[in-house]
Amino acid sequence: MNDRIPPFGFDLGSDPGCSARAGTFMTPHGPVRTPVFMPVGTLGTVKGVSPDELRGLGASMILGNTYHLFLRPGSERVRRFGGLHAFMRWDGPLLTDSGGFQVFSLAAIREIREDGVVFRSHIDGSSHHFTPERVVEVQRVLGPDVMMAFDHCPSGDSTRSEIEVANDRTLRWLRRCRRRLDELKDEDGRTHQTMFPVLQGGSHTDLRRLHVQQFRDVGEWDGWGIGGLSVGEKKGAMWEVLETLHGEIPTDRPRYLMGVGYPDDLLEAVRRGCDMFDCVAPTRNARHGTAWTAEEGQINLKGARFRDDTDPIDPECDCYACTRFDRAYVRHLVAAGELLGMRLVSIHNLRFLVRLAQSAREHILHGDFTAWSRDWLERYHGTGV
Repeated sequence: MNDRIPPFGFDLGSDPGCSARAGTFMTPHGPVRTPVFMPVGTLGTVKGVSPDELRGLGASMILGNTYHLFLRPGSERVRRFGGLHAFMRWDGPLLTDSGGFQVFSLAAIREIREDGVVFRSHIDGSSHHFTPERVVEVQRVLGPDVMMAFDHCPSGDSTRSEIEVANDRTLRWLRRCRRRLDELKDEDGRTHQTMFPVLQGGSHTDLRRLHVQQFRDVGEWDGWGIGGLSVGEKKGAMWEVLETLHGEIPTDRPRYLMGVGYPDDLLEAVRRGCDMFDCVAPTRNARHGTAWTAEEGQINLKGARFRDDTDPIDPECDCYACTRFDRAYVRHLVAAGELLGMRLVSIHNLRFLVRLAQSAREHILHGDFTAWSRDWLERYHGTGV
């Protein structure tokens, strides 16, 4: 058992003889059993799905985004309502991204400086200066269990020299984030939050190893974020980085692979030692009628072939959408632009990923993850029997 002091700790409850891990991450709002898929609630809501429905489909931890919540409705307004947990009526574990990903995704409306990033609001064009200290202060107000350190996330096609600059800046910002969080904890005595650093380095394994060592020199961490992947690099490069990091990141802390959550990617990353995942794809794809199935892989329910299909979205799924409705009806809703159709596919896609992570955990604990995941992927990609 892990002997770290509550409220945070990680009990790695398996030694399966491979890199895949099953653990329990303890937080002030309850345990998170890993591997785990965490639905993304950028603006304090997982699009189209209520907190009760999230609980019903098995979600244990969800995400919010510092940049977006700061702009709307405003972190101080969230504070007045008791923090993000109370504001959105979610009593389980919460994690907030720092806005570091927006340094990558909103490159057209931001300016990187040494002291932080100036964003031009995508809502009204107003200017906002995000420093490492300010990002920590905003997340302190929002009140998630886990806040992410502010980082500089470069694109997948960046040059090595550009990535080195981003790495060095991320390290400097991490020191400032850590110092500000420690100051805030000394001021109010509250220990209900922790911070994960965010490893960068692109596809360069030597830069990734160096970042791990530099981060360890800054201090102890209750978990580690792995950033800068799934941003345009080839899949093989991502797997090589994860295999390298598996031997570098302390084994007794959870590893959070940020922004990765397609079914096949999730299993490949679990096989390489990752524990926590998030992605907007389940609800984003659902809004376009795209669903995941175990037997047929990814399907688009807008297709004419589903007009008279009486099967559920996925015959093997136990979600509300699959146990109540058939493809023909869901196809009709999606094609007509009905909100219920988007909600049903969202519920299914989220349940599909949550359940896949749960199944991975069961097979890790049972000792047959390697064979099971290989067979599952072959079937999902249509190469099985």
